[in-house]
Amino acid sequence: MKKILVRADDLGYSEGVNCGIAKSVIDGIINSVGVMPNMPSVEHGLKLLAGADVCYGQHTNVCVGRPLCDAKDIPSLTKEDGTFRSSKKYREAFQKGNDFVVVEEACLEIEAQYERFKELTGEDPHYFEGHAIASNHFFEALEMVAKRHNLKYMAMALDGKPAKFNHTDVYMWMGSMAPAYDPVQFLKNMVENGHDDACDVMVCHPGYLDDYILHTSSLLVPRTQEVEMACDKDLQKWLNDRSDIELVTYDNL
Repeated sequence: MKKILVRADDLGYSEGVNCGIAKSVIDGIINSVGVMPNMPSVEHGLKLLAGADVCYGQHTNVCVGRPLCDAKDIPSLTKEDGTFRSSKKYREAFQKGNDFVVVEEACLEIEAQYERFKELTGEDPHYFEGHAIASNHFFEALEMVAKRHNLKYMAMALDGKPAKFNHTDVYMWMGSMAPAYDPVQFLKNMVENGHDDACDVMVCHPGYLDDYILHTSSLLVPRTQEVEMACDKDLQKWLNDRSDIELVTYDNL
């Protein structure tokens, strides 16, 4: 039996993103949602999903908006105006062999976001991971904080090799940045090529586009496409008719 998990990242990024995620959960197939605890719109997003059966994870973010820590305490992560360095800055530095993230500073912000997550949801995250940036130091800090609090850490695994989550092999699939991306076909391809006795995860970023997302993200149209994919009734029937798969959340692993 193949375990299939369709996950939405970025709850809290903006109100438009929140609305798209909420539709993808309420009318669609997504039931694992990553929360960005530092973002001003996070409470709006959680209110939209109030009462829904959702597995919430901490989608730790150090490249959009403002930190929860005092920016002066985490200078490797922030700009002079107190906001986070952009993902582009991490990527440019990493390509030159420079990982400027100071692990101890990253731990401070990750801890602050963990405390905020608990305040918002009243519980520990059901899975614990990070908004993708080009920094091994950041992911090292994430794993350190996860071990400190006995959290279920979901490591990045986008190289075709599995990562372990609670003793389960997890294969992660993300195609939203690819040319001519078709999320329905992408999910079907993942299902057809899924792994027995493991879990295959489609990482999605569903959302609608508002002014904030248009000015802060390079991932735009695929967000709207993934809302449509999640709510596609023909796709839902195709999945339900499959006897060889089980749709799961991180709680099932």
